[in-house]
Amino acid sequence: MKRSKRYTTAVKKVDAAKTYTIEEAVSKVKETASAKFNESVDIAVRLGVDPKKADQAIRGTVALPHGIGKAVRVLAIAKPPKDEEAKAAGADHAGYQDYLQKIQAGWADIDVIIATPDVMGDLGKLGKVLGPRGLMPNPKSGTVTMDIGKAVKEVKAGKIEFRVDKAGILHATIGKVNFDTDKLVDNINAFLNTVVKLKPATAKGQYVRSIALSSTMGPGVHIDKNIVSSK
Repeated sequence: MKRSKRYTTAVKKVDAAKTYTIEEAVSKVKETASAKFNESVDIAVRLGVDPKKADQAIRGTVALPHGIGKAVRVLAIAKPPKDEEAKAAGADHAGYQDYLQKIQAGWADIDVIIATPDVMGDLGKLGKVLGPRGLMPNPKSGTVTMDIGKAVKEVKAGKIEFRVDKAGILHATIGKVNFDTDKLVDNINAFLNTVVKLKPATAKGQYVRSIALSSTMGPGVHIDKNIVSSK
């Protein structure tokens, strides 16, 4: 793959053979982020799990203390009066049948869908539309709940969902490059603490095998995986 001069210059600032502390990695990511927009900061954690096994398909949520620096667009699928509760809590859109029809027609101008359990029968029929986009609500992630007002507030405040992919890697956005270093460090620690707590009893060998941090357009910076042993 042909790389741009900007990316090539950024790569030279990172020692690929070295693993950094979280603070050092954050500094490197900020230093190598040179795009003309405010890049996101992403983390990738390779786990020693078999995602094909149900009990090792790691999935969870974490409330990042400083959010991700992005306004999250929330749709609440609920019947009255729960739809009004969601609106009062800050949902960008809330309703029932009208939004099911819009989704069926291809509308997806949202980041998260939160639903009450009683509408999941109808919403589940849209699985082929919502599933590939990662928008289908799930009780395990807290996006299927009767306490819809609380769920909306949590997502708006910085709660993110993550799940392991087929290769056993977790991907998540944990902030923006213009965040203060200590805020990014706090978000990373919150994410890693949650991942460690989700370690399945059946996982064999080393659980966290590698951790990498990067900006949207920048190179990966490897974090010392041994830091999780102290969490």
